[in-house]
Amino acid sequence: MEQEGLEYLTQQQVDQFYQDGYIRIPSFLSQDQVSSLLQRSKVLLDEFSPEDHPLTKFTTSDKNHVGDEYFLNSGDTIRYFLEEDAVDDNYKLTRDKTKAVNKIGHALHVLDPVFRKVTLENEKLKVVTRDLKFHHDPVALQSMVIFKQPQIGGAVPEHNDSTFLYTSPPTALGFWIPLERCTPTNGALSFLPGSHLTAPITKRFVRMPGGGTGFEQISPPVPPKSATDATAKVTGKTSASEGHYILEACEPGDLVLIHGNVLHKSERNTSSQTRYAYTFHMIDTPPYAHYDEKNWLQPTLSMPFPKILDVPNETTRPTAASY
Repeated sequence: MEQEGLEYLTQQQVDQFYQDGYIRIPSFLSQDQVSSLLQRSKVLLDEFSPEDHPLTKFTTSDKNHVGDEYFLNSGDTIRYFLEEDAVDDNYKLTRDKTKAVNKIGHALHVLDPVFRKVTLENEKLKVVTRDLKFHHDPVALQSMVIFKQPQIGGAVPEHNDSTFLYTSPPTALGFWIPLERCTPTNGALSFLPGSHLTAPITKRFVRMPGGGTGFEQISPPVPPKSATDATAKVTGKTSASEGHYILEACEPGDLVLIHGNVLHKSERNTSSQTRYAYTFHMIDTPPYAHYDEKNWLQPTLSMPFPKILDVPNETTRPTAASY
């Protein structure tokens, strides 16, 4: 599909994103921007006070997921979440605090000036959003620094982001920026190309009626015949499980755009090196998509989800299959 008026992305990059469900854009941030984010991340780690913290572990598994108020009320503030192996049975840290934190989130893009500058105040980011035409009028949410600590930085199993930031129809889009080199041994991301066209969203991460969080099963509709035909042409596969994961090694400052439906994962950090990365997400807004009160992350009166574009995209480019 030939697209007019591209300002930053090439036609090949746009087409690759819609075909594979992700794309790596080299050197999106400058070395100075990366250095500023990396230094600020280290300062935030130094400011972490374990004495004032509930020692909340973070896990991406289906069981024993974080479900306390510290996690649920983190959407409009900056909080610290720990690696599973960093806390012992007596709720004491097993290592230095700077090596114990899994991630910091979830409102860095609003509250921290350094992260806000490369997110909400980044003209290049707005241009990419216009070029991609994935959303009409997107808002930003769930910003995080993920540290992937040496030796204990846990594996993140196969998942898609729409499960955790569910809209109807699905519109989640991830922006993932490594602040350090990402390699096969320190937990670089791997993707299943084309799986956004073949793998339906079967569950969503929600606030449970009785408190805490959990996964709710959903039944996606069968895609229309036209979408099925397009899927066959693009992927050449009959199901996502038959595909082959591609590991994307990255350099600091690269930008990885991640379709909310594409399957991806990362392995445990078995190296002696950290793997700092800054990530945030966008979703579309009404009347184009609905983000309901079941989602774990909720806007507040004091901090609604901030808009990205000064002027909304008039048109968007549909994905071949929408579930």
